[in-house]
Amino acid sequence: MIRIALAASVALVLAACSSLPGAAPVGGTWVGSWGASPAVPTPQSKSFENQTVRQVLRLSAGGSHVRIRLTNEYGDKPLKVGGATIQRVGADGQPTGDPVQLSFGGSREVVIPKASPFYSESLAFPVKALELVAISLYLPEQTGPCTCHALGVQNVEISGPGDFTHGGFEKKEQFTSRPFLSAIEVAPTTPTRAIITFGDSITDGYQSTIGANRRWPDVLAERLQKAGMNRAVVNQAISGNRILGYANASFGDPALARFDRDVLTVPGAQWLVMLEGVNDLGMGGATPPTFEMMKAGYQQVIERAHAHGLKVYLSTIIPYDGARYHTPEGEVTRHKINDWIRLGQGFEGFIDLDAAIRDPANPDKMKADLQSGDWLHPNDAGYKVMGEAIDLSLFR
Repeated sequence: MIRIALAASVALVLAACSSLPGAAPVGGTWVGSWGASPAVPTPQSKSFENQTVRQVLRLSAGGSHVRIRLTNEYGDKPLKVGGATIQRVGADGQPTGDPVQLSFGGSREVVIPKASPFYSESLAFPVKALELVAISLYLPEQTGPCTCHALGVQNVEISGPGDFTHGGFEKKEQFTSRPFLSAIEVAPTTPTRAIITFGDSITDGYQSTIGANRRWPDVLAERLQKAGMNRAVVNQAISGNRILGYANASFGDPALARFDRDVLTVPGAQWLVMLEGVNDLGMGGATPPTFEMMKAGYQQVIERAHAHGLKVYLSTIIPYDGARYHTPEGEVTRHKINDWIRLGQGFEGFIDLDAAIRDPANPDKMKADLQSGDWLHPNDAGYKVMGEAIDLSLFR
């Protein structure tokens, strides 16, 4: 009788724990499935009042339960969310299921303190890898400038006045940023670990087709699933980002400043793939950071990743001759950085995306048919080549 009573008590405790805000199912663990790193608002950033915003995104890993991470991390006042739902959608972005309410501390509403993130509670909502979902947020009060991920490469629908989280609405406006949503995590039913792709606009997917999921991390996620590998790919890039320096606020905090938030807080992270540095070289003009400065920046990332058990793969910087901010001085430093990365010393390995996309006849330039027109960013075909150049055995 004592054993039965004890077992019953344990079961009640476990059940209670599994219903705590953000708790995964008993025996489960959270893994990042999608991400969008926020950046400082600018005077041009949108604000909302008594409106619903609906954004479609693709998960990289599946699971039995989901939770979302909202962000007011750059808000200068509390942010009220009057309701949030998740809904399955098809390739056209149209619903294939009913909206399901997300909750926060047992309520459909939440007030997020200024400068803070906030998780929803765990929701039993089975999802598959590469499945599309829509997150709708009702913002009843003046939000102030949006804490957004500026380059979403996906149209976000904005309603007229009202809460439309449980039904469709005629969009009054759209834009391509990611407002107030920074992560979706899943409780996988089979062991799953996450790959964090960390970088700038080339990883963010600038110049790829809007709504088509053709960034190179998307290609990598598709290949992993096709190979039967339970690996999530969480894209934590910010367009315009640099390793060492600040620029426009929408370009985000430098990699060294945002690393802990954007990499170390992702549950289930095991690998870091970093492609970054071209903006340091280009935005530095005629006096870009030296090779020694850049190397020190990479080494800081490596040390901090290793301290938390992550394996690190650095990518060579891809060609950018022809871009508006290309300089001979920056080109010399790019070659020094790539030569050092190819030595693979002090980290687990390198991914040679430079070699994958450069023109053999002119190695300082991308192949003409793989660049988007600005000679800095690949087009869809170029991103596909990059995603396909990565050896999947690195993630076994």
